[in-house]
Order: sequence, then structure tokens, then C-alpha cells
Amino acid sequence: MRIKLITIIGLLLWNGQNFAHSINCNKDLYKSQNLSFETRAKDLISKMTLDEKISQMVNDAAAIERLGIPEYNWWNECLHGLARAGKATVFPQSIGLGATFDPDLVYRMADAISNEARAFYRYASKRGNRGLYTGLTFYSPNVNIYRDPRWGRGQETYGEDPFLTSQLGVAFVKGLQGNDNKYLKTAACAKHFAVHSGPEKYRHEFNAITNFRDLHETYLPAFKALVKEGKVKSVMGAYNRVNGEACCASQTLLVDILKKQWGFNGFLTTDCGALEDIYRYHKLCATAEEAAALAAKSGMNLNCGSLYGYALKKAVEQKLVTEKEIDELLYPLILTRFELGLFDDENKVAYNNVDVSIVDSKKHKDLAYETALKSIVLLENKNNVLPLKKELNYIFITGPNANNNDALIGNYFGTSDRLTTYLEGFTNRVSPGVSIQYKQGVMIDKPNTNPIDWTTGESSKADAVVACLGLTWLIEGEEGEAIASNQGGDMIKNSIPQAQIDFLRKLKKVLEKSGKPLIVVISGGCPVQLTEIKELADALILAWYPGEAGGYAVADIILGNENPSGRLPVTFVKDVNDLPPFEDYSMKGRTYKYMTKEPLYYFGYGLSYSNFEYTNLKMQQEVKAGEKVKISVDVKNTSTKDGDEIVQVYITDNHASCPVPVRQLAAFKRISLKAGEAKTVELVINPEKMSLITDKNERMIEEGVFTVTVGGGQPVKSTQSYLCSEFNIKGNKKIEL
Repeated sequence: MRIKLITIIGLLLWNGQNFAHSINCNKDLYKSQNLSFETRAKDLISKMTLDEKISQMVNDAAAIERLGIPEYNWWNECLHGLARAGKATVFPQSIGLGATFDPDLVYRMADAISNEARAFYRYASKRGNRGLYTGLTFYSPNVNIYRDPRWGRGQETYGEDPFLTSQLGVAFVKGLQGNDNKYLKTAACAKHFAVHSGPEKYRHEFNAITNFRDLHETYLPAFKALVKEGKVKSVMGAYNRVNGEACCASQTLLVDILKKQWGFNGFLTTDCGALEDIYRYHKLCATAEEAAALAAKSGMNLNCGSLYGYALKKAVEQKLVTEKEIDELLYPLILTRFELGLFDDENKVAYNNVDVSIVDSKKHKDLAYETALKSIVLLENKNNVLPLKKELNYIFITGPNANNNDALIGNYFGTSDRLTTYLEGFTNRVSPGVSIQYKQGVMIDKPNTNPIDWTTGESSKADAVVACLGLTWLIEGEEGEAIASNQGGDMIKNSIPQAQIDFLRKLKKVLEKSGKPLIVVISGGCPVQLTEIKELADALILAWYPGEAGGYAVADIILGNENPSGRLPVTFVKDVNDLPPFEDYSMKGRTYKYMTKEPLYYFGYGLSYSNFEYTNLKMQQEVKAGEKVKISVDVKNTSTKDGDEIVQVYITDNHASCPVPVRQLAAFKRISLKAGEAKTVELVINPEKMSLITDKNERMIEEGVFTVTVGGGQPVKSTQSYLCSEFNIKGNKKIEL
């Protein structure tokens, strides 16, 4: 009996211990790597106090030591390389990526960036460095539409076309976020949602007015693609208002469109400091608590700034927001940290194996060079002056950007010890025995103080002169970054500084006497007016902000080691007065899709040292509404030099029941062709490209005839070769917005 009693007591004690252990396990569900991220995130939130929850909803999220949560900063940047952190590979600025017309290249670049980000995060965490720009959540890419060349931040975009922007943006997101079945590599962010493209000077108070058609035809498609195709993890609201609603607290944008129509289930973040704008400058409410509540009720999860930190609890106390709503807002943030593997054994997260040796490695340097090479656009080549003849013995390099690192990087840049200026590129690439001389000649943003000019006279002795002019991120850029701008970073005059143009005139006058060629290289992200520069230059190259390998790429193109292949992702107007007012957000008269005035250089334009011939265009002549249109065309390199061509398909709706674009890019493909080689290129026009926005605010595919052109650019006189055909759509079909 005594033995039985002892046994019973023992069993009870054992079971009690197991029960206690079970309770303990239930207490710490969030620590169990065997459970789903969803279960763990909800469990962790259930253990937080209100103050602790709110502390996680600002970009500099505090540590919660009792729960084992380290501090974390959500704000990081990687627009064209890991930015504002440690050593990194510096790739071309986004506008240059747009000029590549190459989604695969953009994917590979973003994959390299996310590898470097993982390596930096790993080593920073080991040091206990968890401050600003150390996290794995990135405020990139910028998929706003470059609707007006006066916007200083247009350089951060992929250009003016929603379709091109969508294709490149989705590729960037996929490269950043990785393809693991369980963990995110990093978390990308689609910004700035939405209808955001200047003026910088008024962005905290500006109200962008747009109609339904422009909204869904121009401003939203890239965001939609990143959400539905790219599965982007976060979306950033813009500073401005749209049709009266603050973007960071907009029921229309954030709830009705983003969440209900598109099914977005990631997290929303404000632009940095934007919630204060709601009551300080937009005057949509009277207090910080009301601004916090307005944003929270619109589903804004994360405040890049401090307003949530000091106002959200008061909003709860004032019954403007409930704690249950706080839980719902916090959930996607905590879930994202689990998906990044930040609470798991680092050895079980594959992305933690990335070693720091990958940063600016040879593989990444080669990729930076490839990207720069494919982004550079040859605009003019009079009398085939380029490539320079191998027999030349003396090259004179001049201009304020010839030996200027700032001409390479654009804004939101990283740091590298391998930035190669144009001067350094030439010095590395010219043959032994070729003379090079360099003089800056002119200051970048103002006339020279010293009136004595030794540069233009000296230049006449050279066999060829390369003048490196243009902008830097100090002249064009974001509100407070462009310290040499008096327009908050915008390019209101849409021109490079007058002192540089005057200098170029003097150079040309001297060189005309000797008959020596003048090659002009323009740096910058803004499609500045080039009418006079076009006349002065024998060859004109647009280098954008080409990144750390830009000097090599420009030199190789001018010297003939490589063939230029970039195409314009923006329209270059003849005169800024050809555009509507900067503050006017109507698309009428803007971009190649809606302009009626002839530009200086068309969207999609760019020269090559090769010639390409298009033949044998085949396509379906009739499709049902909602079906794809398949196209094939033969492209031949008829020259003696290998080269890349960008095959572009444009369509025009000939029987639309309402206003539609003059034409629009519907498909494209970059191809490489050896000298004399021909390829059959297959392309597809997706149904959405054949749709329009009706006067009843619906997206429809209508019955009618479409004109299709296939070639190396738009069907205009500047295009080397293109073919034209038509197809007919039978029936009508309503599709989702």
C-alpha cells in the first residue's frame, strides 16, 4: 500500500512537472522554431504591454529585454547599392538602371545588394551595432513615375513609363527579397505611394490633384505590379496629399486600393517625419494624437519618425484608437522580423552564411561595370567620330565632372574605395604611349573666379577633347541633400549650370579652327535641355550617375572597346516651356505617352556602333478580349561590330471610346547579336496593356483595332528601323483595376 501511494504521488508530481512544462512552453510559443511565424508573432504580441507595443511601431524600435527582443532600426537604404552603411558596391543610380531596359540585370544587381546587406547585418549585429542603417528592411525601390524633368528626385526612379518601371521594379524586389521557401533575404519597400514627384520645396504641404484615369493609367500600375507580382513586403506612404487626403493616412490609397483591391498584406510605413505633416502643414487635424489616430485607422503600421512614439498611447487613452487595433497594426511588423529570421538560431537561416568577403568583391565589381556599360546612352555621333581612332596620340580631358566622384554616385549612395572617375577610366584604358592631359577648366555650379583661361587654348593641341559636364547630387536631389540648390533640389530651369555651357562654347570655338572632335559626357539624373549642347558636340554621351565603374565604362565606349546600348527611359524636351506647370499633376502633355510637341530625344532612343535590321514580323491578327498577343520578329546585326539591341513594341488603340495614350510601350527585350548575326525574337503583349480607363472609371478591353510597331525605338524618324502591323480585338471585357 505504501509503495502504491508513493507511486501515485510520484506520478502526480511527474505529471505536474509536465503540466508546468507545458504551461511554460505555452508561455514561450514565440521562441519555438517549430511553430509557424504567424503563431509566434501573435504569441509575442500577446505578451507585450501597450507601451512595449507602441515602442515597436517606430523606425528605431526599442529593445524589450524581458522578452529577449533586441533593438531594431527599420530604416535602411539600398536604392542602387547598400547605402549609408559600411563599404559597399556602388551601382548606377536608378535612372541609369531604367536605361538598361534589362530586368534580369536589375534582378542580379538587387541579389548582389541583398547579399552585401546580409553580410553587413551579420557583422554589425555581432558588434552590437543596431542603430540607423543596420537593419534588413530597406526603403527601396522608388517606383514613382518621372512625370516632369524638373523633379530633383527623378534620378531615383526608373523613368517615365509605368510598364518599364513595373518590370524593373518587380525584378529589383525579387532580387532583394530572395527565393527561400521560409525566410526573407531582406524586405523591400515600394515608395512613395502614391502620386508623388515634386515639387520638393512643397512636399510637406502639397496637394497633388489627379483624376481617376491618370491615377490608374500612370501613377498606380508600378505599385500594383510590385504588390501582386513582386510580393513586396512593405509600402511607404508619400509626404504629400492626393486629392485632399494625406498619403500616409489615406483611406482611398491605403485601404480601398492597396489592401482591398490588391490584397496587400505586408506592412505600411510612413516616409520619415510624414505624420507630423498631417497636422502641422496639411492641417487635416489639430493635434498629434488625432494625426496618429488618422494614420492608424488607415492601416499605417510603422512610423518612420517619433509621432507614434509619443502620441499613439494618448490616442488610445482618448479612445481614438483601441489596443486591439494596435495589436493588428503591430502584427505585420513582428511577423516580418520572424520572416527575416531575426528571432531564430542564426545557423538555421541560410542567408546568414553570406560572408563579408562578398562585399565589393570581383564578382560585384564586374556586375557594377556591366550595369554601367548597359546604362550609358549615346545621343549623338556626328560623322561617326566615335569610337575614337586607335591612331590618336593625345587626348585632352576637361570639365568639372572629369575627376569628380560626386558625378558617379547620385543620391542615396554607398561608400566604396573603388570609385573610378572618367579621368581614371581613360588613364587605365588608353594604350601605352598615348598622352593624356587633364584640366578642370570650369567650376561645376558657378563662373570661375579667375578670368585667366589656360584650358581652352591647351585643348586645341590634342587629337580629341572629352568634356565631362553636367550635374551632381549636390545640385539635384532631395529636399535637404542638394546643398548647392536654391530650389530644394529641384531643377526648375531644367538646365546644367550656365557657366558650363559658356565653357563648352569656348572649347568649340577653339576646336573648330583645328578640326579636332569635341566629345561631351553629361552626368546627372535629370533629362536637362540639351539643344545647344547637341549643336556644339561632335559626340554626346549620357552617363547618368554610373556608379563605381563608371569611369571604365565611359572610357571603353569612347575608345571603342565596348558598344553603347543604353536607351532613354525619359523624354528630353527641347524647351522646358513645352511642358505644363510643374505643380500640375495632369498627365496631359507629359511623357512620350501624352506629348504632342516634338521632343529633342524620344523615350527609348539611343545610338549604337552597330546597325540592326528588322524583318519578318509575325503576329496574331485577331484575338478575343483578354487574350495575349504573341509577336515574333527577326533582328539582324548588319554591321561589323558586336552589339546589344533593345527590341521595343509600342501599341496605339485606334478605336478607343475615351482618351488614350498616343502610344505606349507594351513589350521589350534586350538581345545581344554578333556582327552579322540574326535572331528571331519572341515577345508577348499582355491583356492589361490593351485596356483603357473608361469615362465610368472602369478598366476595359474594348473591341477594335490596335496599331503595333516593333523596332529599336518609337516609330519616329530617329528610329533606325521598325516594322508596323495591326491586330483586332473581338468583344469587350472588364478587368480589375
